[in-house]
Amino acid sequence: MNNEISITELGNPAKPTGSAGAEMLERMSESHKSVTEWAFSHLNINGSENVLDIGCGGGAALKKMSSVINTGHLVGADYSPVSVELSKKNNCDDINSGKIEIIQASVESLPFQDNSFNVIYTVESFYFWSNPLENLKEVRRVLADNGVFLIVADIYGDAELAEEDIINIKKYNLFNPTLAQFSELLESAGFSDIKIHTEKGKSWVCAEAKK
Repeated sequence: MNNEISITELGNPAKPTGSAGAEMLERMSESHKSVTEWAFSHLNINGSENVLDIGCGGGAALKKMSSVINTGHLVGADYSPVSVELSKKNNCDDINSGKIEIIQASVESLPFQDNSFNVIYTVESFYFWSNPLENLKEVRRVLADNGVFLIVADIYGDAELAEEDIINIKKYNLFNPTLAQFSELLESAGFSDIKIHTEKGKSWVCAEAKK
């Protein structure tokens, strides 16, 4: 456990750096697999969607999403160069075929035209967004009309959290909204049809909204 904490601290979960960051991302890809699959189960995908993964990390969620996208296109965006390179490595076949594109970019200013994506999601990165309300407005800008946006996290503010989670929230200054705060933020950013999903026996949250 001490080694895991060391790798996380060295790797910087807010913006992964160096070899420790790459190792940390690989561990996160595995530990976040279940919550990602659960969150994606709330999507109604036909396979033709244009999809954006914000904070794509090691690229595991992109790989999962790619399995249900046939004629559509996927873009992964992360502001960490280490994350971008690891995502490229882990999705090289789909990148070579043109199905997936991975770029270095921040949610603060997404380099896409308005209404570009049918589905946008962020897995385990919302904790680190610098200005959640304004960042959500930027997400809404690039989301197509009637498009779906998911915020996926394995903790939320009013869940019964383990002591380790509480320590990490303080240590890494994580933004960890309550269920009501998720709804309020999404509504304030202009989203509609907001649904907050939770899983019995878990501290997971999937905040779903439409444009």
